[in-house]
Amino acid sequence: MTAAAFPNTRPRRLRTAEFIRAMVRETRLAPAQLIQPLFVAEEAQKGAIPSMPGQSRLDLDELARECVELRRLGIAAVALFPVIPSERKNELGSEALNPEGLIPRAIKAVKSACPELGVVVDIALDPYTSHGHDGVLDAAGYVDNDITVEMLRKQALVLARAGADVLAPSDMMDGRIGSIRSVLERDGQKNMVILSYAAKYASAFYGPFRDAVGTKVALKGDKRTYQMDPANADEALREVELDLNEGADIVMVKPGMPYLDVIHRVKERFGVPVAAYQVSGEYAMLRAAIANGWLDERKVIMESLLCLRRAGADMILTYFAKQAASWLAEETT
Repeated sequence: MTAAAFPNTRPRRLRTAEFIRAMVRETRLAPAQLIQPLFVAEEAQKGAIPSMPGQSRLDLDELARECVELRRLGIAAVALFPVIPSERKNELGSEALNPEGLIPRAIKAVKSACPELGVVVDIALDPYTSHGHDGVLDAAGYVDNDITVEMLRKQALVLARAGADVLAPSDMMDGRIGSIRSVLERDGQKNMVILSYAAKYASAFYGPFRDAVGTKVALKGDKRTYQMDPANADEALREVELDLNEGADIVMVKPGMPYLDVIHRVKERFGVPVAAYQVSGEYAMLRAAIANGWLDERKVIMESLLCLRRAGADMILTYFAKQAASWLAEETT
């Protein structure tokens, strides 16, 4: 075929050199867009997490040191998750309301060590309940929505008063955002940010997280009566709209990569700040493939994060945050 037979437009011209690829690049990733989830524990509960290689349960001193390093790398915030001993768990999850509990003390430890680092805290009962569910069970074993919301209101107030910057209700109870917002307003916490797990799916990708916080063995049944059906996308838009109307500032889609379409639709429809959670199962499967030499570590991690940004996520909760931030720092030096 002669040259004349080709069209004048050749998209490959803009891919010939790195400088031109950089100039026309549509999506960028920065450390400030990353949130590092951290597991907080004490005494016997601390240590490495076998199903999440490279991740550990940290005591308060280790947590403080890690947060200083994360902030040095430019990471904007951490999300704290507690590991509660079984003897402090009960049917109601009452330990979640303890103002001297693990997470209130962890918030204070982080803020003392690194005041400028944002602290995101989970609002849910599953780390604290003896049955592993996100709420209070009725006699039939069904999570009672309204009783649970009352517990969540109290938990939110405890953590707001402890100094958290962002409250992140992850329970998927109906009406919990409005209820939490109203109690915060009455308490004078008018500027408290709510990051709602608005579209949280009943996913098979949460297993390693449940190992990490110690809820996998305790969990009775599953969470399909309150977390979303993986088959549904339109429903996610309805959930997001409800949470925004009730006072959420940021909405989250969880998990991340299996739900890129949902992230995109939420961002396109509402134009609000959207978070994505690259969950423990996503982390574990990439780690396993990397360990076996099947995938290039740096390339696949950075691509996985970039695709979440491209889909519409403004911020990403990811266990790769520290590693990715260190690589991004190398690129700018």
